[in-house]
Amino acid sequence: MKKQVLTILTFALVFALNIGAQNYTDYLGAGHDEGITVYGSSEFENTSAANTINGGGLDARYMDAARFLSQTTFGGNMDEIIRTEAMGKDAWLQEQFNIPQTSLLDQIDPIWSEILELHEEFFEVRLAEGILEICEFYPDTSFTQAQVDAYYEEYIQNVFGPSALQFNYAWWHTMMTAPDQLRQRMAYALSQILVVSSQSDLGDHAEALAGYYDILVRNAFGNYRDILMEITLSPAMGYYLSHLNNPRAIPEENIHPDENYAREIMQLFSIGLYMLNQDGSRMQDAQGNDIPTYDNNDIKELAKIFTGLGAAELDPRMDIWWTDEAYFGLDLYSMHKWEPMKMYEEWHQPGQKVILKDLIIPAGQDGMTDIEMAVDYLFNHPNVGPFISRQLIQRFIKSNPTPEYISRVSAVFNDNGNGERGDMRAVLEAIIMDEEARSCEGFLLPENGKLKEPTLRHAQFSRIVPMIGRRDVYDVEITSYDCAGVTYNMSYEDITDDLRYWHNGYSNYQLLRQNTLMSPTVFNFYLPDHQPVGNLTQLGLVGPEYKIHDTGTAINYINLIFSSIVYEFNFYSYDGDKGVEYIMPEFDALANLASEDMEALVNYLDIVFTHGRMSDQTRENLRALISALIFANDPDLSAKLLSFFVLISPDYTIDK
Repeated sequence: MKKQVLTILTFALVFALNIGAQNYTDYLGAGHDEGITVYGSSEFENTSAANTINGGGLDARYMDAARFLSQTTFGGNMDEIIRTEAMGKDAWLQEQFNIPQTSLLDQIDPIWSEILELHEEFFEVRLAEGILEICEFYPDTSFTQAQVDAYYEEYIQNVFGPSALQFNYAWWHTMMTAPDQLRQRMAYALSQILVVSSQSDLGDHAEALAGYYDILVRNAFGNYRDILMEITLSPAMGYYLSHLNNPRAIPEENIHPDENYAREIMQLFSIGLYMLNQDGSRMQDAQGNDIPTYDNNDIKELAKIFTGLGAAELDPRMDIWWTDEAYFGLDLYSMHKWEPMKMYEEWHQPGQKVILKDLIIPAGQDGMTDIEMAVDYLFNHPNVGPFISRQLIQRFIKSNPTPEYISRVSAVFNDNGNGERGDMRAVLEAIIMDEEARSCEGFLLPENGKLKEPTLRHAQFSRIVPMIGRRDVYDVEITSYDCAGVTYNMSYEDITDDLRYWHNGYSNYQLLRQNTLMSPTVFNFYLPDHQPVGNLTQLGLVGPEYKIHDTGTAINYINLIFSSIVYEFNFYSYDGDKGVEYIMPEFDALANLASEDMEALVNYLDIVFTHGRMSDQTRENLRALISALIFANDPDLSAKLLSFFVLISPDYTIDK
């Protein structure tokens, strides 16, 4: 009977739409139901046959918008999904392109100042805790003012920063709250290609990390040539790849230019190891061999160019007594950490240099001109378009873009339509709006999609589910420094406004092996050509993110999501005991939906988390869970458990 009803319904729809007074170009479910009556074989709870035509039963447009936001932001909640669907993708992109930059560097000093203030305010709490701990064993304990003063001097010095911890606070706060989501997502993608890492002494300097990251943020919609030039002069990059204070050759002292940056600007930041066609495939010689882009002599020649760069200024926030001005050899600790490095000509390698056996950089010109010529040459190399475009596609859309996709984006890199090469805004728009990014065809094919990296999994969950803060509150009174003179109580308060999302970052790195600017090497957390053992390799496909996805990180992710949702413990701050809020998911809205209609909750989770791709198997598993729940009268726990199982499902962890 159902088949017959559906057949009649289909005929009626086609007939009605063909003979109507007005022709429509949109799809069924767009709301054009005037004069049409729809009959169904059954009505169940909130479902209605009429929704087939009036749009009330069609969530495809929201699923499409949710998928779009998952590719372009750190997560879009239902309000943003509805807004994006209403305004359209093109208008959303133009809006994002025009939103001013959110700077991480601007946040470091305020965060550090507040940490110092909280640290000092917490002394009385720490003193009370210490006295009471001793009093448990020695009830007659009493301390003098001199002893308390000495303890204060020791305590007040026991704080370090601003360091990578404060950078992590600023980064997570920005990703959770900043309006310029597309710019920040692009900067995040670039940070995995143009790598510096706090897993070095840079970890002691939040300003250097934030100043470097702001280069990527500032130029996210700019020109790739400017990016190459600015990272070359960045103190963070100069320190990380050791061309800060890189001297000219002094053979009699066995001093030679450091080759580190020269190698990586070619291998990782611009042209790669082998000559490429526009579609990213490797060129081959007459014997069928891949053609290298450079050799060891090219590295040595290029290393000569990146000599003579040193501190531009002294650190303006430090009391530096041993010198009045910056000099070549001044270390990262004392130098200005985000002001571009400057050239010290006496330390720059003189003479002619030849790059890739093609570009002759003449003798006798100043060092910065040498660098400008080298960066220009690398930027204009034909490899840069396909080499960078492929990696950006991998970071935004899919691990295995077709050669045609790479070629289309590379063509935009080579010329944005107005004769400009390296226009990152045009490149990004080409990546996002390409048919391979927007089409739903081929979802079931293994070459489509990518494993969602841990940082994006956590960030998108945290932006989609509402969050609240819980802050420790202390009631301390010290009338004397003995056991009878101390009273101490601790409680907490929940806050909903101005949440700072002060995630320490280290827990994610330890558990999931990823946090921004914490790569173990300059080669990022994973290589673009990484092939995990198994079906992907057998099919000749790559899966970069699988490099950090193993039995340990997979289990840790499940445990992290479980504790975040069920135990309401998401973001952890190292400074929580000083009054910085712990950020936790708040499930009231989802619980309300669960209490009304469990199936509606499943559909909601499908839109916001899996973008309409929830498999029949996952959906049936959720329905079985609903049927088996002994907590059926506990909508809060039901909402949490359903969310948990969606967030650990392949439907969420694999992007399509």
